[in-house]
Amino acid sequence: MRTGIGFDTHRFSPGIPLFLGGINIPFDFGLLGYSDGDVLIHSVIDSILGACSLGDIGDYFPSSDSDFENISSLILLEKTNEIIKKSSWDIVNIDATIVAEKPRLKKFVGEMENSLSIILKISLDQINIKSTSTDGLGMIGKGEGISVLSIATVQK
Repeated sequence: MRTGIGFDTHRFSPGIPLFLGGINIPFDFGLLGYSDGDVLIHSVIDSILGACSLGDIGDYFPSSDSDFENISSLILLEKTNEIIKKSSWDIVNIDATIVAEKPRLKKFVGEMENSLSIILKISLDQINIKSTSTDGLGMIGKGEGISVLSIATVQK
């Protein structure tokens, strides 16, 4: 059994949708990114790949590759699951903390967990997502973006 950590941060940008865990969250700003900016999925991908000692998200889905421009991060997560399955890894558990001053995300957590469960083909009791704020401190506290810290446990 092995564990990996993922972390990602994206800045808010007006005029684009906000996706977290594949769910379109109603908000005035989205997250700027080469794909759809889904910071939760990006962090989870890194934690899964790290646990399997298979590199990081940029190794498989580089921003220099136009195939990944504006792509749904759900597709990237699905491809990541295929990559780890080829190496005989299974996900035991995913735990993630979304750090955002706004929007308030607690009411969307169940939908996010369900979305990840479907794509990763694991049960809901293997996924836990939480949200917190920084109480006004730093770039997150100023409402400039969102960060996510995640941990994945895998086994062969």
